[in-house]
Amino acid sequence: MISLLTTSKVANGAIGITWGRQSVQRLVPSMVVDLMLQNGVQNARIYSSQTDILQAFSGSGINLTVGIFNISLIKTDEQALLWVQKKVIEYYATVDIRRVIIGNYIFKNSLNNVEARSDAIRTLDKVQNALNKAGYGDVKATLTHAPQVLTDNLTRPSEAEFKTGLMDDMNRVLNILKTNNSPFLIQIFPALFVLRNNMDPTFAFPDNNNPASFVKDVNGAVYTNAFDFMYDSFVWALEKAGAGDLELVVDQVCWPTDGFPGGNSSAAERFFRALLPRVASNQGTPKRPGRPIDIYVHSLSDETRMPLSEPWGRHWGIYRSNGEPKYKIDLTGQGRDIFPAQAKGIMRMPERWCVLKNITRDAEKLDKQTQEACAYADCTSLAPGGSCSRLTFEEMVSYKFNVYFQARFQEEDACDFEGFGEVVTENPSTGECVFPVEVVKGNQNLLDKQKGRAGMHGIGGDRCAVYFVLLISVLWAVF
Repeated sequence: MISLLTTSKVANGAIGITWGRQSVQRLVPSMVVDLMLQNGVQNARIYSSQTDILQAFSGSGINLTVGIFNISLIKTDEQALLWVQKKVIEYYATVDIRRVIIGNYIFKNSLNNVEARSDAIRTLDKVQNALNKAGYGDVKATLTHAPQVLTDNLTRPSEAEFKTGLMDDMNRVLNILKTNNSPFLIQIFPALFVLRNNMDPTFAFPDNNNPASFVKDVNGAVYTNAFDFMYDSFVWALEKAGAGDLELVVDQVCWPTDGFPGGNSSAAERFFRALLPRVASNQGTPKRPGRPIDIYVHSLSDETRMPLSEPWGRHWGIYRSNGEPKYKIDLTGQGRDIFPAQAKGIMRMPERWCVLKNITRDAEKLDKQTQEACAYADCTSLAPGGSCSRLTFEEMVSYKFNVYFQARFQEEDACDFEGFGEVVTENPSTGECVFPVEVVKGNQNLLDKQKGRAGMHGIGGDRCAVYFVLLISVLWAVF
């Protein structure tokens, strides 16, 4: 079976997209596959290997990367072989599974946890061996890596190397990948990289033309943007570790549309409008000029159950959770000025919103109601730099009431809030802040099933990252 990704790489770098399901309202798998096909997507990355998802991709021709999130399920060779039998062999005739990702940014999340890294490496080795023994060695097992595995405070890519405390385990991973000709997967989040390193915000964009923000490196290399900088930092680190020939795949590249300074649809549109044609044209980077780069845009749709510590992590999607496209993006890399295809079969709930009925002097009781609303629903658009961060106090309360009301699928008692709320039919949206109306109840996640799992494919930084947002959000005001 010939991979679409393999054949397309002869002509250009492959552009794929990720899809996660950490949302109250979520698109059904068949609808997701239809969206990908309508948008010309040939490569997809999912975060599990659930049966309903694999069945939806059957016969689609989409090149699929699947995940094993719970690595504790595979501790023995027999367990690895059983997983390969159930998730690869049974579907291989109709589902083009090309990669298996073990865990999720294990090294980033276990910088001080040798046992966690060892477990991931064990699972990586056993799964790849099981694939090889079963005759499916063209399916590659690998790990994903965040910038946190590199040395801190880089001023240029050539300084990059893997952190000393990770080197023993990283060498074990690299040996497995080299032996099996497997790719090394990385994450690139330019907006957060620029923010953390106190760089000019324009450096986050591939079309940056501000010479004052450029970074000069060895051998005459000049970096005009964060994507090239971060990609080549990993290339340098791999080279110093004796693995410079490994294929480097960008497992997640993203720009948030809310919950982050500079996180809006126009900035995301600008970022991908500049990046995707570069990928499709094999422009490469200063360290690897003319080399194809395979990337996965993160992500297809918003996920309202991602961790609150990273409010932007709920707003990666090119689609809202109700299937509406947010901005223009051409996922084929041709640079066309087009919106992605509209999701088919979506049924919105009635045009009803829940708002604050009247001001109360019982501030403590009102505060309790809003806290409970945001503990269940997604209020991250109110975060500093978010699209609703400039609302008045009353408007903020109404926004919190409404997102809870929608998350509860407009149940009548979901707008009571001990008498503070009321249902209205006049849209309370104001300025850039949209008071959402969600889709009808269907294939949704239930809150009690999400505890302890919401961060399964979280991206970006640790909990302190949100404080960086507060400190320098003024730098992004121009966006």
